Amino acid sequence: MSRIRLHLAAVLAVASLAVRADAPRTPAESAGLFRVAEGLVFEPLLSEPEIAQPVSLTFDERGRLWVVEYRQYPNPAGLRQVSHDQFWRAVYDRVPEPPPRHVRGADRISIHEDTDGDGTLDRHSVFVDGLNIATSVAFGRGGVFVLNPPYLLFYPDRDHNDVPDGDPQVLLSGFGLEDTHSVANSLRWGPDGWLYGCQGSTVTANIRVHDVDGKPGTTPPQYSQGQNIWRYHPGRRVYEVFSEGGGNAFGLEIDSAGRIFSGHNGGNTRGFHYQQGAYLQKGFDKHGPLSNPHAFGYFPAMSHPEVDRFTHTFVIYDSGSLGKAFQGRLFGVEPLQGRVVMSEVVPEGSTFRTRDLGPAVTSEDRWFRPVDIELGPDGALYVADWYDAQVNHYRNHEGKIDASNGRVYRLAAAGWKRERMMPLSPTRPDGLLSALDHPNRWYRQQALRMLGDRTTPMRSLDLEEILRRSGPQTALNALWALHLAGRLDDTLAMSALELGDVQIRAWTIRLLGDQGRMSPGLSARLAQLALTEPAIEVRAQLACTARRLPMEQGLPMVRSLLSRDVDAEDARQPLLLWWAIESACTRNRESVVALVSDRELWKRPLFQRHLLSRLMRRFSDTGKAEDLAVAARLLKLSPDAASTGRLVQGFEEAFQGRALSGVPDSLLEALDRAGGESPVLGIRRGNPAAIEGALALVADPNADLTRRLQVVAALGEVKLPQAIPGMMALVRGTNRIELRRAALGALQIHEDLSVARQILVSLPDLPAELRGSAVALLAGRATWTAEFLSAVEAGRIDRGLILVDQARSLRGAGPEAARRVGHLWPELAVSASSAAMEPEIVRLGAVIRAEGGSPYPGKKLFGERCGVCHRLFARGGEVGPDLTAFQRTDLANLLLNIVNPSAEIREGYEAFTVETRDGRTLTGFIVDRDAQGIVLRTSDGRTLSLPSKDVESMDRASGSLMPEGLLSGLSDTQVRDLFAYLRSTQPLNDGN
Repeated sequence: MSRIRLHLAAVLAVASLAVRADAPRTPAESAGLFRVAEGLVFEPLLSEPEIAQPVSLTFDERGRLWVVEYRQYPNPAGLRQVSHDQFWRAVYDRVPEPPPRHVRGADRISIHEDTDGDGTLDRHSVFVDGLNIATSVAFGRGGVFVLNPPYLLFYPDRDHNDVPDGDPQVLLSGFGLEDTHSVANSLRWGPDGWLYGCQGSTVTANIRVHDVDGKPGTTPPQYSQGQNIWRYHPGRRVYEVFSEGGGNAFGLEIDSAGRIFSGHNGGNTRGFHYQQGAYLQKGFDKHGPLSNPHAFGYFPAMSHPEVDRFTHTFVIYDSGSLGKAFQGRLFGVEPLQGRVVMSEVVPEGSTFRTRDLGPAVTSEDRWFRPVDIELGPDGALYVADWYDAQVNHYRNHEGKIDASNGRVYRLAAAGWKRERMMPLSPTRPDGLLSALDHPNRWYRQQALRMLGDRTTPMRSLDLEEILRRSGPQTALNALWALHLAGRLDDTLAMSALELGDVQIRAWTIRLLGDQGRMSPGLSARLAQLALTEPAIEVRAQLACTARRLPMEQGLPMVRSLLSRDVDAEDARQPLLLWWAIESACTRNRESVVALVSDRELWKRPLFQRHLLSRLMRRFSDTGKAEDLAVAARLLKLSPDAASTGRLVQGFEEAFQGRALSGVPDSLLEALDRAGGESPVLGIRRGNPAAIEGALALVADPNADLTRRLQVVAALGEVKLPQAIPGMMALVRGTNRIELRRAALGALQIHEDLSVARQILVSLPDLPAELRGSAVALLAGRATWTAEFLSAVEAGRIDRGLILVDQARSLRGAGPEAARRVGHLWPELAVSASSAAMEPEIVRLGAVIRAEGGSPYPGKKLFGERCGVCHRLFARGGEVGPDLTAFQRTDLANLLLNIVNPSAEIREGYEAFTVETRDGRTLTGFIVDRDAQGIVLRTSDGRTLSLPSKDVESMDRASGSLMPEGLLSGLSDTQVRDLFAYLRSTQPLNDGN
């Protein structure tokens, strides 16, 4: 089910079969075409007509195989596709209802049983059918959890008769359906009692947790932009993203130590290793940025020698049934290449690297498409075969998919003998305790899940003895069982931290951190452990846990970890520590200042090399006065030139391409004293050499774009007449829209009427997306506005070039200007009432619903009409709210906000009109304000710092900063295209 285009395959002649290689084969024919690694056998187990389109395999405690059959793929039943992009990421006309109110689909969950123990599945039944894009199941808590995006459902079955006791309960809602080959998938119990799952790369989520009655809770939904591992605690009814980023995850592996992995379809590696709270690499341009703008880094996939693109899931084998040669090996399915690969997994600091050992299974049947692999109760590996000519996502949506077939195979040791299954029951805790020591990981994980199912107290003495006296794996299982029984108290935790096994210490720390707070004694113990802990994996978990704790408990752990100089060389620990510190920056700046006031800390390689510049960048990045004050304090704390250099580096990274708006004199003076010379600071200080160099940089088309933007913005803050020719040259002569827009903004500070006259000459030749900035510039001074209106009246400027909302801004230049504007644009004479706007909202809604638009021309229209003010998928201005997480699928509300923007103005986006003492009229919203002045973000996207002494007056505007008439002049087709892009749930990967 991958998106990449497959190369056309040559027709293979198979001598023993008079069948073309590109034609489907019977199960028996296909079984004869496999090549299997020495010591293994690959046996057919299930096929059509018993199953079709198997996407996920799971075994219950009775050893029965459950198959999720993805028969409805690729199109959800009952939904109409409004639009889609080139990757078939769709926008649908509505959100489907959950069962039983849903439109029935073709998906089903089937059960297959070996009744006589001969290894053959001879009894087949269906647990539930009629599902609509169901991807996986998990058992426990008296029923079956079913992941059926947009919902996580729970089907009660307390008598275990394989018939649901009633309608399913909705536990979570909001998983996106944009791309049905990457929807939320792979439910799997973690050993900590949480249900874990994947979210693929090309879907979004607005997750809402539902209460015991299945109703949405009152807490706001949690938005995520795709590519993550998430988890849900059924008892506590809590959802959270465990780790963000990764590949287009369709498969989840939790190994015997509780580590989390998934495959990777975007690069030539085997997959990702996830750590709690970490940010991992993702397809940023295509799939949007990380949710934390101050992450300042991410983890790549596990290193691996370059191989063919890999997709889907893998298993890290731990059973013994296949033999010692295969123990600990990674077995992964490759649907594109039609094979099962085998790799070794090797520790590499706090993470892992992988290396292939050769394929475990290949086939001459080009229809073999393995999509899932699962460890069974017999120690064999089970493989789901999608079985199709191709798994190209595009072709599937063209209808070129065979949904009538599918197979399941068993990968076992040659000559293996099936052993009688060990009975497991939550009513027989002794049997469950025995299973914690089973050589097959499947038994151990089932026993833990069933111990978590128990509602009656269980004797903990046996578990504590197992913890203290058993080998590492069994002791770790006992720790998890004690936690599931609610017996991991302070005394036991202190004892566990003294044990010799690395995983017991790491998991004790993780389980304590999941509580959100711990006793003072335990937090002090962890801070001390951070100083002495020899294992990097434990130190990594300490960093992850520190982020989840209150600052007074987490930061002492961070301080101890920062003294571990050896970790400066680790691939992950520096960023884990940064993320812990960054979370404290958000919650309490003073706590971070107190941390870095420790002079000894500045000598540590971890702090110097990895954290110092990030810390300065973080406090400089927000533009808030209180954060910038901390940045100045950091410079004062700097003990040497090397530290100061890193701080200046962080400051300049924060302000790349930005004006120094709102930067207090105290910080600029501190930078000056620190020797932080840069073109921007030189301009602010009036340094002639710096100004000359800056103007040369601006004029150099080969110079770095971000540096040019930064300098242009700085030139817009200081009245330098010699800068006007350079700014006008940029407005007229560069093909970079962002540079031209910045130059227009920089000209606003000048009072020379010749600036306006030069802009009027250039206005007809400016692209549409720049005219708004040019009009905003001309509307900023009364004399410039008068010159502009005269040009329109005389016919030198075509009235039709000016959008209605742009013309509206010209009325702020005084009564005479308002009269002239009303004459030129009579449609502005009377503002429509909210009631009068309703018919237009209804009409536009009908236009948009009539047929789908194209998001690609819509993206261009967005840039012209909306992008100056609003960001979408990390592109655009920051005048109005970022639309990425906005509920853009709600067409009625979207139209109301666009057609009648003053109907509801979000808090913090109220418009103000500011008159300056040098004659400017500026409209925008207040970003920051203190006794020294204000920071105003204007309608054309500029951020201006205005000292109090320069402000003549400031009044709240009567309406929204967002203009009415934004859709005026658009044809019905253009309206549909614009809304197709506005309602897209992922960035368009069109190269622009």
